[in-house]
Amino acid sequence: MTSPCVTASPETPFKVLVATMHRERVSALPVVDERQQVVGIVSEADLLPTEMYRAGDRTMSEPLSGLDAGGRAGGAVARQVMSTPVVTARETDTLRQAARTMAMHRVKRLPVVGDSGAVTGVVSRSDLLTVFLRSDEELAAEVRAQVLGPLAASAAGVAVTVADGIVMFRGRFSDSGLVPLAARLARSVEGVVDVGFEESP
Repeated sequence: MTSPCVTASPETPFKVLVATMHRERVSALPVVDERQQVVGIVSEADLLPTEMYRAGDRTMSEPLSGLDAGGRAGGAVARQVMSTPVVTARETDTLRQAARTMAMHRVKRLPVVGDSGAVTGVVSRSDLLTVFLRSDEELAAEVRAQVLGPLAASAAGVAVTVADGIVMFRGRFSDSGLVPLAARLARSVEGVVDVGFEESP
């Protein structure tokens, strides 16, 4: 995640929101109150209606129903253009949990909050994808430690290789019932794309 993150207050002016996004190279800003609690989020998509429906840019062919864009077009400060309620992630959430939350709620970013509810950062889609930049060697080492280590008694003859993020267990577990567990543990390693098994003859 990005931490510390740049935030806005409910009274931050529209032009300051735009300037801050441009300066910080971000596409959204969490809006926080005096206790740093997230009360909304302003994204580029929230700001566009004001630009699209400025009085001087309207044409006679545009329907009147489109002038408001949900009542937020023309908003002068953050509280008038922000999206609410805000979907958030906890500091203790895994990247997989954050990805699931994004997919379920169809959002591109999540403010991250601590135990007090105060915002501590922002996790975005690009943050989630960076785990897939981990090297195959790094993934293999973690799978051996996190999977073969706990299952050592039943995995003495099993080797692990990783190619392009795909984990391959080669060998045979003495207890075949552990195969689903090994797959689940391997998939929990951040950066693993898929898991396969190849038994020794």
